[in-house]
Amino acid sequence: MSSEDGSGDGDAQGAPPEQLALIRESVREAKAPRAKPRTWRGAALAPELPVARVLVDKGVLHLDRYFDYAVPEELDADAQPGVRVRVRFGAGRSRVRGGRREGGGLVDGFLVERLAESDYSGPLAALAQVVSPERVLDEELLGLARAVADRYAGSLADVLQIAVPPRNARAEKRASAAPLPPPPVPEAGSWERYEQGAAFLASLAAGGAPRAVWNALPGPGWSDELARAVAATLASGRGALVVLPDGRAVARADAALTALLGAGRHAVLTADAGPEKRYAQWLAVRRGAVRAVVGTRAAMFAPVRDLGLVALWDDGDDSHGEPHAPQPHAREVLLLRAAQDRCAFLVGGWNCTVEAAQLVETGWARPLVATRGRVRAAAPLVRTVGDGDLARDEAARAARLPTLAWQAARDGLRHGPVLVQVPRRGYVPRMACAACRTPARCRHCSGPLEGQEAGPAPRCGWCGREEPGWHCPECGGFRLRAQVVGARRTAEELGRAFPAVPVRTSGREHVLDTVPDAPALVVSTPGAEPVAEGGYAAALLLDGWAMLGRPDLRAGEDALRRWLAAAALVRPQSDGGTVVVVAEPTLRPVQALVRWDPSGHALRELAERAELGFPPVSRMAAVSGPPEAVAGFLGAVELPREAEVLGPVPLPVTEPGRPRRVGAPPAGEHWERALVRVPPGSGAALAGALKAAQAARMARTARGSEGSAVWVRIDPADIG
Repeated sequence: MSSEDGSGDGDAQGAPPEQLALIRESVREAKAPRAKPRTWRGAALAPELPVARVLVDKGVLHLDRYFDYAVPEELDADAQPGVRVRVRFGAGRSRVRGGRREGGGLVDGFLVERLAESDYSGPLAALAQVVSPERVLDEELLGLARAVADRYAGSLADVLQIAVPPRNARAEKRASAAPLPPPPVPEAGSWERYEQGAAFLASLAAGGAPRAVWNALPGPGWSDELARAVAATLASGRGALVVLPDGRAVARADAALTALLGAGRHAVLTADAGPEKRYAQWLAVRRGAVRAVVGTRAAMFAPVRDLGLVALWDDGDDSHGEPHAPQPHAREVLLLRAAQDRCAFLVGGWNCTVEAAQLVETGWARPLVATRGRVRAAAPLVRTVGDGDLARDEAARAARLPTLAWQAARDGLRHGPVLVQVPRRGYVPRMACAACRTPARCRHCSGPLEGQEAGPAPRCGWCGREEPGWHCPECGGFRLRAQVVGARRTAEELGRAFPAVPVRTSGREHVLDTVPDAPALVVSTPGAEPVAEGGYAAALLLDGWAMLGRPDLRAGEDALRRWLAAAALVRPQSDGGTVVVVAEPTLRPVQALVRWDPSGHALRELAERAELGFPPVSRMAAVSGPPEAVAGFLGAVELPREAEVLGPVPLPVTEPGRPRRVGAPPAGEHWERALVRVPPGSGAALAGALKAAQAARMARTARGSEGSAVWVRIDPADIG
């Protein structure tokens, strides 16, 4: 009987059907053994430049240098500077055979350069493999990555992990399209609204390198203005790079560029595109097929040929800060690129950050603003509701919506959608005593009490216990109020107040991109506001004190930025656009919103920080870790003479199961943080000293002499 009839031989004959099925499945799943890269023992070396200098992808500071490898003759043609390679790393001096070092684990790396001879006296290991002949790392990108690593006290390998996307073989095999000729010089368009807008565009088209801080007028015109700046740069025969905070902003800039220039002239680099498409777009830029790039944070390293313009929109957005080591900020990277490539620089937004104001104050950049008359014509009417108004308002005491806000919403709904900005998502994130506003805490674990959608009793946000019999320990009151009411609860309350009007929400779980020009209440968290066709008729900015009261140096600046972003979506005052902000009107950010004067607010903030020695006037680093580790690190580091150490102070303990913020300790661990401050001009010395101390510490840890981790961050965004 043949095997096709079900008969077997050997030990399998007579085996149960289940065992035979298991054997067949095991054979199917077994993978053919892969040959390891050769050691090239006894192989001839390349006749010319037989030494390859390689950056190994280890990402630790004490190994942040180049290593030399021998180039076998068979790899001579493909082993060119800039290609990805694999090498054996970690072999000891004793493992030498045939004049070649052998052993060690296989690691990825980049071939940086070819040399005639090595300055290393011992035997060299051979390159194990050239992963791809595609040259993905050139001298310009390598120099930028090294500058970023030095500025942020990080390793070059970590920066290149951010700068160079992972390889995709299918995308690499496809040829990129031929580059298109430069487009014609665009018309100034809406840049005419700004005092020096047309001159800025003309300078770009003529091959100049203007540097500007752009305070954009409210409305949807910013994407078209960015597109015209890119088109003017392309018309001069150079490339352009635009970095935006999120995918929605990238989509608007992409649509504006396509409408102005047509398809095929720019690449879009975002993480949402997927690895194959993103790598294909990146390769098109690297090969010179396209000269313009728009993208999110990672696009700041895009290898644009003949770079003529780097632009950044809304530089105060948290999304511009890279969460992975060494945590560079897009604004600082683009500043390095502008200096390295001597190209134009443009940072813009409805708000003006303190860092942007410093560029203008020092004369490095020029302001690009509109006249006060144009600002007043484009901005909506802004009205305020302070604590005194709330105390006299019967409606505000009975509900969250003050009378002025309720009237603005009612009037706005007659003409279009109304935006309601709430600084928290969810239902009722936090509760407080209705009489004295003391935060309500759990009796068992002191966690914050939160309201529930179902059930009258509040529940602890840490341990989950309900508190049906809560009373205030300060005044003895039994009534609770929402300390910060979330977006879903606000939508519920507004739905009851305006029963015939549809209510839509936009937040972390579901972010709307656009809403139609029809009466509706749109409840959104900051940063998730959808664009209304034709603009919103009104906007309500609720719980302003919650954003202003955050214990952070940037609380006022960030609150103003979020308010301006929402108010910029509202129709001009001449078309009936109204914004109501629930915050104390005497506060500086509120006054800046009423006057629509973000530049003035930023300049006053800058002057105060200069007096106090806070960033960006000074450079600052945060050193975090267990108390004994932080103390040991600060005792070992050789700080600049003018450095000042603040702290250390304890950090809040991260509760198990709760999200961990950047810079926060692991769950359950007690950490301390010290701030090291130096005056202007000493930032490079501070970063160098911290990097050297961290490298020495990591080397000792690798040998087993120290185990506690210390986290060093340069210019952290959250310094309290």
